[in-house]
Amino acid sequence: MLRLLCFTAHPDDEAGGFGGTLHHYAERGVETHVVCMTPGQAATHRGGAKSDEELSEMRRREFAAACKLLKIKSGTVLDYPDGKLDRQDFYSTVAELTRRVRELKPHIVITMGTEGAITAHPDHSMISIFATMAFHWAGRTNRFPDQLQNGVQPHHVQKLYYGTTLFTMPDRQPVSLPPTSAIIQIGQQGIDAKVAAFKCHTSQARLFPFFEETVRKRGNQELFHLAATATPMKMQMETDLFAGVAG
Repeated sequence: MLRLLCFTAHPDDEAGGFGGTLHHYAERGVETHVVCMTPGQAATHRGGAKSDEELSEMRRREFAAACKLLKIKSGTVLDYPDGKLDRQDFYSTVAELTRRVRELKPHIVITMGTEGAITAHPDHSMISIFATMAFHWAGRTNRFPDQLQNGVQPHHVQKLYYGTTLFTMPDRQPVSLPPTSAIIQIGQQGIDAKVAAFKCHTSQARLFPFFEETVRKRGNQELFHLAATATPMKMQMETDLFAGVAG
């Protein structure tokens, strides 16, 4: 079975950034997984939560509901502090994500670009950096060798993609997005699933109208940039993230 692993920073990133693609591949029998770094406790929109702890629990439940709707096999929310990923210990953080890669053994890893996606959120940039290093180091025996026991082995992921778009937000600081190299046609069903999954995040309800309008205006595609491959190759436009992947 083909496997896809998505690394995100906050609950709702899985839907907002990758929901159509995750649903598209799950519908085609691909085993999909999402690892979210933070429970989103620093969010501006708090859904009536009276404390960070209450908001964290609320957003974990919302994340689980969105993953179920998107037919994701496993969704995990880690305990890193929202808004402070740039202040975490690099080595230990990459070690944790590397272990996840070795345990789940994905053929493909998708995450955000180092620019931080269209919002340029620092947490988005940091999950990109952490996930990129986990992609590269998971296959090496000389990285985190203490993990290689009880059946855990190095795992060489075949392709790494960054999500991207063909637009920026004019009211924000400048952001330089990765160029598109893969276009995934998610169809009307994918758009509907993406919007519905985002709406599982009820604490963020104030964002719903803007999000849905933006998604439906942009059409039935999600775009990616091929950032690294296990087998050296020339860049070419793709319509399937699993093109050239050995099962």
